[in-house]
Amino acid sequence: EKYLRDAVNEFSKRLSGYCRLMIAEADDEKTVEKASPSERERILLAEGLRINKLCKRKENTHTIALCVDGRQYSSEEFAGRLEKLSNSGVSTIRFIIGGSMGLHESVTALSDERMSFSKLTFPHQLMRVILLEQIYRAFKITGGEPYHK
Repeated sequence: EKYLRDAVNEFSKRLSGYCRLMIAEADDEKTVEKASPSERERILLAEGLRINKLCKRKENTHTIALCVDGRQYSSEEFAGRLEKLSNSGVSTIRFIIGGSMGLHESVTALSDERMSFSKLTFPHQLMRVILLEQIYRAFKITGGEPYHK
């Protein structure tokens, strides 16, 4: 959707003054309504293989998988978490957003932590906007700069 792409572009532009942002996207696997457990596993595995191929292990990289069962942070806690990672020598923080069925266990197993924005399910395009906005907000918080609440 154009409005989501526009929002991603806006937050990417805002973040350019704070960090180097890179967005990599893996293709979605075609899903079927009311998939059987075996079909669901096949879909998650196929998407997981694509995601893991994009997420090669790199030194000084911290990977956060966005999962419903992950830890929830307030905006201030999230800002503190990112700052702590940065101060501990982490040069790259990677966030992984799954498809409509979530993330395969092979992806979460390779992640350093799991994080949740809500127990609600969001389309991954919208989640990207929410994530970018929160990263931008985190930079504003840790920099002591004003930003709307």
